[in-house]
Amino acid sequence: MDLIVGDLAAIDDKLSQRHIDLDPGGYFIIYLDRNAGLIYAKHFTNVIDDRGLAVDPETGKVIPAREKVERTHTTVFSARTAKEICVKIFEETQPPPVTQLDHAAYLGREFVRAEVALVTEQEYVQD
Repeated sequence: MDLIVGDLAAIDDKLSQRHIDLDPGGYFIIYLDRNAGLIYAKHFTNVIDDRGLAVDPETGKVIPAREKVERTHTTVFSARTAKEICVKIFEETQPPPVTQLDHAAYLGREFVRAEVALVTEQEYVQD
C-alpha cells in the first residue's frame, strides 16, 4: 500500500487529537534560533492534579494548553541536532526531567522535526 504525504499528515493529525496523560516531571517549549543554528527546549515544572490537569506548583492554578502563560522555566537546553539535545536531556541530566516513556518518545519526534525545519529553513511549530 502506497501512502502519500496527505495520508501521512492525516494519520499524524488524528493521532495529535488523542488523549495523553501529562508528565508529572514537567513540560517543554521547543523553539529554534536560526541565527545561532540551535534547537532550544525550555523545561517547566508542573504538578498533575486529580483531574489529570497540569497545575503551576507555585500558584496552584491550572496551566492552559492553548493560551500564552507567563512562567519561569527551570532549565534551558540547547543543541545543534535532535540527537545532541536528547543526550543532554535524557543522559546527561540526572535525574532526567522526563518521567514517562511516551513523553520521551514525543520529545524525540519533536526534536527531529525541529532539526529538519532548522536545516531546511522551514517553519517549526511544536505539536
